[in-house]
Amino acid sequence: MTHIRITKQFSFETGHALYGYDGKCKNVHGHSYRLDVTVIGSPITDSSNVKYGMVIDFSDLKKIAKEEIVDVFDHATVFNKNTPHVELARDLKSRGHNVLLVDYQPTSEMMVIDFAEKIKSRLPKNIKLHCLKLQETATSFAEWYASDN
Repeated sequence: MTHIRITKQFSFETGHALYGYDGKCKNVHGHSYRLDVTVIGSPITDSSNVKYGMVIDFSDLKKIAKEEIVDVFDHATVFNKNTPHVELARDLKSRGHNVLLVDYQPTSEMMVIDFAEKIKSRLPKNIKLHCLKLQETATSFAEWYASDN
């Protein structure tokens, strides 16, 4: 059976601060992220199936990524839950801001690992997550590949 890779792109705005970092990114700041989600599978061969010829319907992949990543992280500020910024996080939350406290340093590298686990858990059994690319700036990105993990 032929395997095909399907990619869907997303964008979202997220703020963060890197706890313990020795550069500018220790300060609260934000990025316009772009996330590329690539899955791999075989096109449906049953001509009576409404999704005949598709590996996965782009709208189904979009639903997963939006529910797990985009709708959660868009216009949120992400902090490591052990950060000294936790007081600021609580204050922002009390003022109605979308604040996420995560178990990791919110770098692109750690975010893409988190995103991979969330997306993998929602994919149909016959579809595998091939790779993710999380672009933080025009020239900086992190990639996750199933073959590396």
